[in-house]
Amino acid sequence: MLLKRVAILAVALLLCTVMAPFSLHAANAIYGGDPFHFGFKKSRNQQLASINEEGFKGIIQKNEAIFLGDVTKKELYLTFDNGYENGYTGRILDVLKEQKVPAIFFVTGHFVREQPELVKRMVDEGHLVGNHSWSHPDMSQISNQRLKEELEKVQVEVSNLTSQKEMHYLRPPRGIFNDRILAASKSLGYTSVFWSVAYRDWDPKAQKGWKYAYDNVMSQLHPGAVILLHSVSSDNTEALSRILTAAKEQGYEFKSLDQMQTKTY
Repeated sequence: MLLKRVAILAVALLLCTVMAPFSLHAANAIYGGDPFHFGFKKSRNQQLASINEEGFKGIIQKNEAIFLGDVTKKELYLTFDNGYENGYTGRILDVLKEQKVPAIFFVTGHFVREQPELVKRMVDEGHLVGNHSWSHPDMSQISNQRLKEELEKVQVEVSNLTSQKEMHYLRPPRGIFNDRILAASKSLGYTSVFWSVAYRDWDPKAQKGWKYAYDNVMSQLHPGAVILLHSVSSDNTEALSRILTAAKEQGYEFKSLDQMQTKTY
């Protein structure tokens, strides 16, 4: 009897091992193809960042997502991801107000529910609020209906809180996407926003000081850059004023995404 049970278990494990790749492939087929995790070749010496070797450039371009602005002009677009509050967003807003720099904050349902006053302040002080989804799922693994619900819930909450009644920009959680998700969100009136300047800043337990943040951002600046910063980072908060001042001194101008007239890939 024991040998029979062992044999059955062995067969079951073998079937799981064999079928798992097929199950994953089937799931990806249902949900619009294999997912991509956004990545790029970083800029150095003001050369342009690049997605030429990442395998998804055509998908980004076809769905008119944002990677770069006008690379013939020294314009910069500042974006923040606000999945949750870590005590720094108020100070970030203070710096932006002092420096007269516009930004967009991509918020989740959790952030909107927990920090309504900060969301109100973002809009009141002239910034855009973008959609980072309600529950921060892997969007490549949810249905179009679920996608619509995720985005609508954030938009409605922000609309109820602020004078911003529409929402046009989406940042897919964790930068995971596929062709279907970009196309479906576009059909809902959203432009997906990726980035061309970023560094590993999202872990509050791995902060290394303002100079580390400053050096990482400044070393990547280039015309038309879309900068991604996470608001949970103490390093970003301490470095932000210095970054904005230094970028302006280099002749850069910070613009709102609503001012972007040219997309570059």
